[in-house]
Amino acid sequence: MKANAILLQRKYGRVIIKFAELAGITVKEAMDFFYHSTERELIRDGVSDLHCMSDTYLARDLLEEYQEKNA
Repeated sequence: MKANAILLQRKYGRVIIKFAELAGITVKEAMDFFYHSTERELIRDGVSDLHCMSDTYLARDLLEEYQEKNA
């Protein structure tokens, strides 16, 4: 199922801010990473209703992807 585009953008913003806090990076760096991540593609495409997950859950999942790519 796909989410409303406006609600999805708001969700992205909250996840990006939480991810920046968890990763200890700037919001701009977090946004750049997020918009090129697999996580964003999965959320955008409605895979497993990820958009229904909590912001913290998604930010932690994004942090794992970030750590894997920067290891």
